[in-house]
Amino acid sequence: MKKLVITGGAGFIGSHVVRRFVNQYPEYTILNLDALTYAGNLENLKDIEDKPNYQFIKADITDEKQIIEIFSEFQPDGVIHLAAESHVDRSITTPLEFVKSNVIGTVILLDAVKKIWNKNYEGKRFHHVSTDEVYGALNETGFFTEETKYNPHSPYSASKASSDHFVRAYADTYNLPVVITNCSNNYGPNHFPEKFIPLLIHNILNNKTLPVYGDGNYTRDWLYVIDHAIAIDLVFHKGKNKDNYNIGGFNEWKNIDLVHLVCKLMDKKLGRSEGESAKLITFVKDRPGHDLRYAIDASKINKELGWKPSVNFEEGLTRTIDWYMDNQDWLNHVTSGSYRKYYDEQYDLI
Repeated sequence: MKKLVITGGAGFIGSHVVRRFVNQYPEYTILNLDALTYAGNLENLKDIEDKPNYQFIKADITDEKQIIEIFSEFQPDGVIHLAAESHVDRSITTPLEFVKSNVIGTVILLDAVKKIWNKNYEGKRFHHVSTDEVYGALNETGFFTEETKYNPHSPYSASKASSDHFVRAYADTYNLPVVITNCSNNYGPNHFPEKFIPLLIHNILNNKTLPVYGDGNYTRDWLYVIDHAIAIDLVFHKGKNKDNYNIGGFNEWKNIDLVHLVCKLMDKKLGRSEGESAKLITFVKDRPGHDLRYAIDASKINKELGWKPSVNFEEGLTRTIDWYMDNQDWLNHVTSGSYRKYYDEQYDLI
């Protein structure tokens, strides 16, 4: 029986990964470690919380003593590391929090498995989940590949780039069995609504302005979160040791075009006349260091492991909108308190 630690498992992507592994591998014991900060929410895992192969411990990956104690007692065979501060805007305001969580927290986890595995690496794996933002920005052509040089532009992406480098350093220095995945922007159910797509859905539901940075022509590659969880499963089990894999949706959209698509779909769902939600669009001051375009070449994971997205964007977006409309209690709960304070400060639009 495998014992697996998943860090950040109460967050957006993490909860989908936890659910995937708990349901797909009943013979595994899954331990979810999450500090339950503003974006971590155990309500994301209500459907599996009573499964016999699932455990949860509230833990901060930057607490070295606590992590060593947990790992020593649990003795995991594998770690899937998703716990991270991940919002670019917040990183601009509080960069040291991102260094602490994303860099120091990652090194503490690497050191913990190095100690408990004690060079006995047979059947062991540390899977580090990262972002395409470590590569910097693209112009209107080209794609990020696994060989693209790192060129981060925000405190967030710099902290993730640093954590990637530490993972590789532990592999090279201590022969630690690692894999790294770098993903494009995720969307789907349970996404905390400070991020772009759930923010649009929430604001349209409440007839609030839709803030769009700059001229709206920034381009992103969008990946359905459940497809990402499937890719993580494949790489964790079948990826090459000490290798990295890019995971993308083959799905580029300019921000302004995406906003209009969400508005169109929401108008239809809400029985509004087409174009009504688009009247809420408001262009706001651009953020510093805003990357023009991200686009991932995911051909490696496709060729080596047979992975590709299972849904097209409009289908995935429709599923996402349906989930938020069916779970407005969840949405109202997570948008109270500190979220509203943050939103006030960030956009000054409420």
